[in-house]
Amino acid sequence: MMMWWWVLIPVILVLAFFMYNGRNSRGSRTKENPMEILDNRFAKGELSKEEYEEQKRTINSKN
Repeated sequence: MMMWWWVLIPVILVLAFFMYNGRNSRGSRTKENPMEILDNRFAKGELSKEEYEEQKRTINSKN
């Protein structure tokens, strides 16, 4: 009977770790707004200055 506790406790700990880790990784990212995405893309060099300005005007005209 004592042997089951040595098996059960590590299994519970491993399951708890994976459940917490899975929930934490999905909930840790906050939703970025369109301007933050645009700023990040411009900072990474994915957009030229002209493309950035045009898309910025488009985003601002929708608000």
